[in-house]
Amino acid sequence: MTNLLPEMAEIWQQTLNWQPTFQQQAQFQRLYELILEGNRQLNLTRITDPQEFWEKHLWDSLRGIVPLLSGNLSPASPTLIDIGTGAGFPGIPVKITVPNCTITLLDSTRKKITFLDNILTELSLNNAKTLVGRAEEIGQHPQHRLAYDIALIRAVGAASVCAEYSLPLLKQGGLAIIYRGNWTEDETTALQNAVKLLGGVIESIEQFTTPLSHSIRHCVYLRKVGTTPVQFPRAVGVPTQKPL
Repeated sequence: MTNLLPEMAEIWQQTLNWQPTFQQQAQFQRLYELILEGNRQLNLTRITDPQEFWEKHLWDSLRGIVPLLSGNLSPASPTLIDIGTGAGFPGIPVKITVPNCTITLLDSTRKKITFLDNILTELSLNNAKTLVGRAEEIGQHPQHRLAYDIALIRAVGAASVCAEYSLPLLKQGGLAIIYRGNWTEDETTALQNAVKLLGGVIESIEQFTTPLSHSIRHCVYLRKVGTTPVQFPRAVGVPTQKPL
């Protein structure tokens, strides 16, 4: 018995003004099956119910990139990095949805990256690659620093930590998208100071409600407007221990 993902074409259309093609829907379905298989060995996600997977892994991933879906983002073929991608979210749904982007999936756990390599092959996703490493090290690497148009990060720690991980990787004018659950005014204040130090500004903070469980979520958009000083990101572990 195959677990079938719901199609939700109407909800996609109403909430994101977009809906998957037949091929994209098939890729979402295959991604779901591969994650369920991989879960047996790797403990990738607790979210295995089809509806919940659709909402928390697919819809939520794409809600953050509404500016990309509307097609009014330049460049037309953006380079993205998904920092701490884990089981491939939000990076893989974003790659399926925006086929002309180039994406790097970054995670420090080699087992997860090996699993994601298999997914990229299975789904025939071109211009998508994986990278084993820590954000603090990658941000100081000449090949990656200042290399990306968009950085995606599903926030686990403080938003200022996410900013320190993402802004050094962005080109001038680039956009960091931080995915969050709850958000408070205090966090905005704390983040403003950190972002300023890192050469960025808070462009917007969007609150929205998920379509099925009506959970409140936030996306924080940071624009890189200046130069990130060379000392950022700081050494591995320092951003989380001493947030800006």
